[in-house]
Amino acid sequence: METSFDNKCHILAEVWLEYRQDEEFTDFVEYNDLGLPLAYALSNSIVKVTPQAEKFVNETFDLLLAGLDLEDSGFETIADLLDK
Repeated sequence: METSFDNKCHILAEVWLEYRQDEEFTDFVEYNDLGLPLAYALSNSIVKVTPQAEKFVNETFDLLLAGLDLEDSGFETIADLLDK
């Protein structure tokens, strides 16, 4: 089972809000300076989903999983990822 697009947006939005100052996430946040705020905007219905926005969010989420050395198993929250 893969993480839903909505959950990807919520998780990445939380990373951007809560972890952007965290030293462990510095490189990830700097590299994903478009994908993270875009996920926040999508999560809060500030912007509408487009194919391009979906591509950015999916790539950003895949990089987060790679950085945490995780396979996508249908995560629902940031806690699900960080507790693994």
